Amino acid sequence: MDIVVTNGTVVTATETYEADIGIEKGKIAALGRGLGGVETIDAQGNYVFPGAIDVHTHFELPSMGTISADDFQTGSIAAACGGTTTFIDFADQGKGESLHRALEIRLERAEGKVAIDYGFHVAIGDMTDEVMNVEMAELVEQGVASFKLYMAYKGTYMVDDETLFKSLLKAKELGALIIVHAENGDLLHYLINKHVAEGKKEPIWHARSHPPEAEAEAAGRAIILAALAEAPIYIAHVSAAQALEKVKGARDKGQPVLAETCPQYLLFNTEHYKLPNFEGAKYVISPPLREKGNGELLWQGLISGDLQVVSTDHCPFNFVGQKDRGRDDFSKIPSGMPGVETRVPLLYHFGVNEGRFSINRFVELVSTNPARLFGLAPQKGTISIGSDADLVIFDPRKEVRLSVENLHMNVDYSPYEHITVRGYPVLVMQRGRVIVKDGQFVGEVGAGQFLKRRRIAI
Repeated sequence: MDIVVTNGTVVTATETYEADIGIEKGKIAALGRGLGGVETIDAQGNYVFPGAIDVHTHFELPSMGTISADDFQTGSIAAACGGTTTFIDFADQGKGESLHRALEIRLERAEGKVAIDYGFHVAIGDMTDEVMNVEMAELVEQGVASFKLYMAYKGTYMVDDETLFKSLLKAKELGALIIVHAENGDLLHYLINKHVAEGKKEPIWHARSHPPEAEAEAAGRAIILAALAEAPIYIAHVSAAQALEKVKGARDKGQPVLAETCPQYLLFNTEHYKLPNFEGAKYVISPPLREKGNGELLWQGLISGDLQVVSTDHCPFNFVGQKDRGRDDFSKIPSGMPGVETRVPLLYHFGVNEGRFSINRFVELVSTNPARLFGLAPQKGTISIGSDADLVIFDPRKEVRLSVENLHMNVDYSPYEHITVRGYPVLVMQRGRVIVKDGQFVGEVGAGQFLKRRRIAI
């Protein structure tokens, strides 16, 4: 063996056991006891997880006249330091632009920068006959197995129901998955303009302009269209209990509805928008934080299986120089927050340590389900012979304060500043190479590989 990871407790979505892991040519080649290798890594007293997968990031995202603070280099390094070895970002099609060109632009921006493996969803913003009849199929052949449609952002990304329905039909035919940002864009557009005109411009009015009913209505409408198309659908960043009820109701009837949530919705609420000195702007995200009580219901959704994935929607903007552009008007605050580095330890701490679910369910939520649902399994998302040797050695005793002072994300604040987690990655491997050791990135910038994902069967 090239490398043997020894003495660790291996954890997958279904099993927990003591074993050595033998690695050859970047792949897991053996699992057993007493394995020998050229190099040995001692994981004594620690867990060994499959590398985590974040299926919802926004690196280098142009938005509202600025660009998200993490580029593909800083964002992927931060992800690695937090135990994530694969991410899927987005390529958004502009009006009059081909899907191919949208993807090319993002691939060009990522070239030579990405430190871990990656893929892209392509967001359809202009459904022409060429897109419908030619381009979607060509992209699936090229390894893009998922397409996103926005039901919000009127005047820019928002699509109508006909476009969504056509996309669902075509995706079903191609073996691809449709992702939706579920908020009623017409209602949001009206409420934002109304509140601004009335002088209601503080950060709390962002939440009040994005009511939970708007999310629930859009999620329900998307689910109905998916049922008519007899196609699976994936609801991104579920934030509200009402939207979760739409997901749960459909799943109880056997409909293939899949959904994710994010740590910010599990841990924060609308009280954060009332923080003094414009601090509430740090939490302006879309969908917004919800009233107290929603978070615990989302935790229950993770426990029950109605929510299958925890992603981040990582889209950071600096408080000084970006978020503060909206100091006098919430509608001008760039929407998004950092999280790609903190997802894994947060979910372990508040999920496993606090007894909400097992360590196996934790692995399922951050790694195995993302791989399975987005065409990466069994290459990613598990520890099995033949899978990529993407491994996280995780010390369940290590305590870390999630401060901007010790995190690697390229942003001037941490929304989790006052949280100390117990349990943290101490070594991360990508395809058999050590890329993070003792909290520091030691890998190679540009070594991340673009992943051609398989067709999705749900």
